[in-house]
Amino acid sequence: MQRLAAVILALACTTPELLSGVAPTFRSAVASAQAQTGTIVGTVKLTRSRGTPLATPMYPTRAVGKQSASATPEIRNVVVYLKGVPFRGVLPTSRVQLVQRDEMFVPRVVAITRGSTIDFPNQDPFFHNVFSLSGAATFDLGRYPQGQTRTKPFAKAGLVKVFCHIHSHMAAAILVLDHPYFVIPETDGTFELRGIPAGDHALVGWHERIGEKAAMVHVDAGRSTTVSISLPVEDAP
Repeated sequence: MQRLAAVILALACTTPELLSGVAPTFRSAVASAQAQTGTIVGTVKLTRSRGTPLATPMYPTRAVGKQSASATPEIRNVVVYLKGVPFRGVLPTSRVQLVQRDEMFVPRVVAITRGSTIDFPNQDPFFHNVFSLSGAATFDLGRYPQGQTRTKPFAKAGLVKVFCHIHSHMAAAILVLDHPYFVIPETDGTFELRGIPAGDHALVGWHERIGEKAAMVHVDAGRSTTVSISLPVEDAP
């Protein structure tokens, strides 16, 4: 019972309407688990810096060519998550898309749980490729034309940088996490993490140019904790 409640609670963190279809006994178990959790709400602000962008050690000499400006706001390339928090129960998984379009990976940043799957559809009228030499996942999905999709499950937590052998300027980042306590902020920078175990936690704001910026937060059961995160990722003029 407790194991199943943990699974439903984890899903309810991102899909609260799920509880409406659960039997009363299980809803009661979930409600009991929720009583020991709290919520983190906050805002991420992107600030300007003249610092050097974070290097990618896996590909230190890789050239970056000119590409079209992305319509995705930069704040959507940020991931907010807890670091080092234990998760009990069966980890919920998902299946998401990382599209190849206009010689870009869209979205540029994806966050998933370990065991989740990503589809890589090619929507451009020419061949693309997806590969990675990252420690968390090393693979090469080969070259494939418009209309085809390649699929990859991710069984190990960590940062996975993906590229295209054909177009050297194409790059994306996949954060694979061992728990469901993560979120990508809304376009106004706001975010909410629900179902967080009560106690002290390291809350991380991550962006590929600066890596992790962590701060300690305290979460009380049944209450919301408000935080603000500032990330110096925009170039100063």
